[in-house]
Amino acid sequence: MATTAKRRGNHEGTVPRQRADGRWVVQLRYVDDLGVPQRAEIYGRTAAEVRGNAKAMRARLEGGLPARDSTMTLGAFSEEWIGTALAASERKESTRTMYAAITRRHIIGRRIGTTPIGALRPRHVEGWLADLKAEGLSESTCRNGYAILRAILDTAVRDQALGRNPALAVKRPRVAHHEARFLTPDELRTLLDAADGSRYAPLFLLLAHTGLRRGEALALRWPDVDLDKGTLRVRGTLTRLPGGLTVTEPKTARSRRTVPLSPTVARVLKGVRQAQREDRLRAGSMWRDSGHIFATEFGEPCDPRNALRALTVAAHRVGLEGVGLHTLRHSAASVMITRGVPLKVVSDILGHGSIAITADIYGHVSPDISREALAGLSEALDG
Repeated sequence: MATTAKRRGNHEGTVPRQRADGRWVVQLRYVDDLGVPQRAEIYGRTAAEVRGNAKAMRARLEGGLPARDSTMTLGAFSEEWIGTALAASERKESTRTMYAAITRRHIIGRRIGTTPIGALRPRHVEGWLADLKAEGLSESTCRNGYAILRAILDTAVRDQALGRNPALAVKRPRVAHHEARFLTPDELRTLLDAADGSRYAPLFLLLAHTGLRRGEALALRWPDVDLDKGTLRVRGTLTRLPGGLTVTEPKTARSRRTVPLSPTVARVLKGVRQAQREDRLRAGSMWRDSGHIFATEFGEPCDPRNALRALTVAAHRVGLEGVGLHTLRHSAASVMITRGVPLKVVSDILGHGSIAITADIYGHVSPDISREALAGLSEALDG
């Protein structure tokens, strides 16, 4: 076997040697992060090439990177990530379920999933995003997919399966801002009248009068409400998980809040409590007491999909299109803002993470307020 020079200094590797198959090889010794001595063999077609490859590996090691990127495919690593890093994260259970579903459908199940993670380059990530967009997936799905892929590759870097995260060089997909759909007070009254008589009518009224999120309202149990004091406490959100409907943690820390109830809402909830007592008598041994305020005729929590269907029917009856349960929340917020309620108060009632979120979503609903504010400023300055 041919050689080209004397043995080099410690940790620099052996001199290049030519193997019987014609390739050149250098053996490089190093100590990994756990203090364990390791040996890597670097190959090249020529002595000059193998020296360059060995130099590149030494540079990786000196830079704190793994000697080599893993040959595991992105799909295989992603499946492990679901059962380890994602499962151990502090994300809500519903979020973990969503991330796992997106990972399996849009990463593991795609061409990019068959690529070894060490071979991934920014162009592969860009091509993957282009494929998602070409299939007509929503902007939010593309953005979520990118965020998940970036998290997976961050884990690979952390675990020294990958030297650098190629997704960092790719710009995060943008999501166009869409103004929240909301109804005027007259439209709200018309819609609530059309839903009168539905089992879900009290739920619709509560959403319209408090601005609660759909899941927050459906998660309410009777101990969360004080009808005498006229308050309710938001402590969870009803979510559909693979095992069924489950109450999970609120969306944000500020989502845990106390919301005042108007006399109208308190009166309606008292009617719900009485109707539920009658349901319980009729159901007899079939009653399943979940404690939820909005329950089925057998005491189980209401399915959000059934509530949405009932609202859609009522909205169609009065010619209101594009109305969903979240529209009632947006409508409550817009009415409060146009009636001059301070944005900070609206933000607290809605349980937003910050007042900036409230301003970003609802800043467009109050042009008259802005006009009045500037008119008042001019009047003050003009004396």
